[in-house]
Amino acid sequence: MTHETADPSVNAPIALDAPSADPYGLPPFAAATPQAIRDAFARALADHKSEIAAIRDSEAAPDFDNTIAALESAGRGLGRVATVFYTLASTCSDDAIRELEREMAPVMSRHWSAVSMDPKLAARVDAVPEDGLTPEQARVLFLWRQGYERSGARLDEAGRSRLAEIMEELSKLATQFSQNVLADESGWFMELTAADIEDLPESLVASAARAAKDRGKEGHVVTLARSSVEPFLKLAPRRDLRERAWRAWVSRGANGGETDNREIIARIVALRIERANLLGYPTFAEFKLAPEMAKTPDAVRELLMRVWGPAKAKAEAEAARLAEVAAEAGANPEIEAWDWRYWSEKTRARDHALSEAELKPYFPLSGMIEAAFDCAGRLFGLEFREVEGLALHHPDARAWEVTRGGEPVALFVGDYFARPSKRSGAWMSQMVGQEDFDPAVGRVRPVILNVMNFAQGEEETLLSFDDARTLFHEFGHALHGMLSDVTYPSVAGTSVARDFVELPSQLYEHWLETPEVLTKHARHYRTGEPIPAALMEKMLAARNFGQGFATVEYLASALTDHEMHRLTSADGFDASAFEAGVLERLGMPRGIVSRHAAPHFLHVFSGDGYSAGYYSYMWSEVMDADAFAAFEEAGDVFDAATAKRLADDILTKGGSRDPMEEWLAFRGREPDPAAMIRGRGLDDAA
Repeated sequence: MTHETADPSVNAPIALDAPSADPYGLPPFAAATPQAIRDAFARALADHKSEIAAIRDSEAAPDFDNTIAALESAGRGLGRVATVFYTLASTCSDDAIRELEREMAPVMSRHWSAVSMDPKLAARVDAVPEDGLTPEQARVLFLWRQGYERSGARLDEAGRSRLAEIMEELSKLATQFSQNVLADESGWFMELTAADIEDLPESLVASAARAAKDRGKEGHVVTLARSSVEPFLKLAPRRDLRERAWRAWVSRGANGGETDNREIIARIVALRIERANLLGYPTFAEFKLAPEMAKTPDAVRELLMRVWGPAKAKAEAEAARLAEVAAEAGANPEIEAWDWRYWSEKTRARDHALSEAELKPYFPLSGMIEAAFDCAGRLFGLEFREVEGLALHHPDARAWEVTRGGEPVALFVGDYFARPSKRSGAWMSQMVGQEDFDPAVGRVRPVILNVMNFAQGEEETLLSFDDARTLFHEFGHALHGMLSDVTYPSVAGTSVARDFVELPSQLYEHWLETPEVLTKHARHYRTGEPIPAALMEKMLAARNFGQGFATVEYLASALTDHEMHRLTSADGFDASAFEAGVLERLGMPRGIVSRHAAPHFLHVFSGDGYSAGYYSYMWSEVMDADAFAAFEEAGDVFDAATAKRLADDILTKGGSRDPMEEWLAFRGREPDPAAMIRGRGLDDAA
């Protein structure tokens, strides 16, 4: 692997569906005009149709190579242009990209429906002999067969036709849902006067100035990016401004007019029920959970409700304490939702002598990136070298070459700052997935993207401890992609069960909380001094402060998603009323709302990914608590033997084995939720 970048002027124009000329395999983002994307999609779709037809209509007897391996290899051009387009759509959206996104949604849905519902192709896959296959090949064959079963290939012609219509409409609705949320987020901001910022910490004032500059405004503004509005709700003393920001934040997707998502949700829920029924399942939750670790809706509900009781008790105790602190300060002791974060921060400062403003100078973004890299080096022997001059998807993005023992492993790309054109939240994606089965292609090393939405500071971007945890979380996903060592692309990296995929990411968060990492990397952004031992001890002692609130707001979203997808009918369905009913039955504590209200619940309604699957964060947390305990039991959080088992049994394996097999190989027994409940500090409230 060399370090020169390809000259984009050579052999121009660059075809987005052609193999990348970049030595790292980076997609040619600089060439990605809307027309170039449109043209590349047209070519790639036609090529993929031809490849599929050749496999389906082959007169040779089906075997693994001419059917399964051929399917694994097909569609490379389509994958390349899709990577370019969907990366831009999520991180650098504009009117032209959004228009093209709406145009392509039904086209892509029709294409994939035709491929995944082709009964002749499914029959050929079914006819592939199982004898003589490697374990990975057997797993890949099983997953291809399962995919055709779940996509409706074995339905009659009328059923396949209707299912294709459903999938196309769902694709359009998901696109519109996402664009509506982005429009509500990017279109709202609140200007702050000089008096409004007098009592705000320096880091929040700096990020508000940067947000104003990004919008062409003078002064300071608060936006609906989580990294802007959450710190404001924690730290702004003016209650009226907190309420105004909070109401705008929680009403995304439910403001009436063109960007209101409530009717879209009702239609999505109805179509998902119909889809499940066509495939032989009474509810969408049963359909969605069948291939996951949880298997059944009852198993999911049992876990969530096992945690709900102690979480609610903890949150109610927290509410009582916040009311005491507010009353002592002469404020209204009735803690409303726009008050909770503010009085929680005041209470944390009072009870633990700890404030976010005191902590943030020790968590500069640059230091936390270095901390994540250092942990990966100590655990897995990885080395990171920043590469300048690459044509990335946005000027804010940065790239690092990842090596081990001098040998190339991957390219890692980080895009850390909030901007109006960027989808909210944080995520990891594989721009290029790892594979090693096609001699004509050779071993493909991954290109992994981490995306976050931190509020950029003028001098240095300072993170809250939760922000730093998010960075570690997404880097855990990145390691899952970078360390992948399988043969076939369909099982590489994070291509695993939805309720297993969060294990590596949530496990990696644990290292951020270790004194070994904090002492070395939590350093003041101006002086370089390490975090004082007393401050670190206070921070770690307070790590479970507010866990009642955090767990309740998460569970409220997870249970709403779960119960919504257990419905057998969507007649008269109203998303907001349904959610309110779920929360009322649960006895939702006053002053807490769902982390993601249905009208802006991107995890669940911007696509199929986490639909009926938001529970998976907690399902995985059961495992991550137990997995980190393995390092603690070894007496060293960087124990080499345990790290090797983690890499060999989980991180390198992707989806090439059943997830429970991977877990049992690493830990030797099934996980127990008790470790997670203790880890959140909820056991004392049970």
